[in-house]
Amino acid sequence: MYYFYANTANSAIKAIKAGQQTVALSLDLNLSEQCCNIENKTLKPDSSTDISLKQLEKILKKKNRIYLFSDNELQPLEICNEDYYKLVPTDTAPYLEISGVKMHISKGICPFVSAGQMSDTVVKRGFTVLDTCSGLGYCALRSAQIGARKTITVEINPDVMQLRSQNPWSAGLYNNDSIEQQHGDIETVITTFETGTFDAIIHDPPRFSLAGELYGISFYKELKRVLKPRGTLFHYTGNPYSAKQGNSFVTAATNRLLEAGFKKVTPEKKLMGIKAFS
Repeated sequence: MYYFYANTANSAIKAIKAGQQTVALSLDLNLSEQCCNIENKTLKPDSSTDISLKQLEKILKKKNRIYLFSDNELQPLEICNEDYYKLVPTDTAPYLEISGVKMHISKGICPFVSAGQMSDTVVKRGFTVLDTCSGLGYCALRSAQIGARKTITVEINPDVMQLRSQNPWSAGLYNNDSIEQQHGDIETVITTFETGTFDAIIHDPPRFSLAGELYGISFYKELKRVLKPRGTLFHYTGNPYSAKQGNSFVTAATNRLLEAGFKKVTPEKKLMGIKAFS
């Protein structure tokens, strides 16, 4: 399987039109680079794969779309059901977009790194970690890199899980014994955990309008319950610091966390979230 997006296609097209015999491309979304042959104006990543100039030009027309090339066909990494889900390319890792809403911080930073910074805030080696809303699994993967003993990562949406399984940057989720993937509604799943199970929690829910229950006092009390004494929470809130809203959204979330029993609740503006202790 090979992955293409506009930048990759553009590099290949330029090489073909320049009469080159080879071109170096990343065909795994910027994880590595390989040398591809060019024969008769056709890109050949391997001896049995041919990608025509026409196919490359089709990719070039879609600037924010990733294509998986498999069995000589181009498949866009997107799913359209009740909502529209897709992986969006960057110069590094892709990010998840749902009905036009970005699910990662990507401006000026690799989405994998920005997600990992949430884990960096609360996770230490040997910790047991809960990642409440997995998405592409970047937070869970960073927790494993840090040395977490166990990370449970929960995702409700099967379409997101399908795209995650097709994302090469998420591949480490499937061969790491320290990461347990669960498919379910975190609002229900969290009630199955014993009190004081986790050393750290990364709570990165969809925006309030899509999942307001995950910002509510009842759910915050569950987060507090499953954290060990002196455990740490990072709660991503998005970017409510607008001229219209000011910081009222963060203030309200902070007050609910305090009401739920959390201590030392402080904003983490650079990460667009809140840090708190049980």
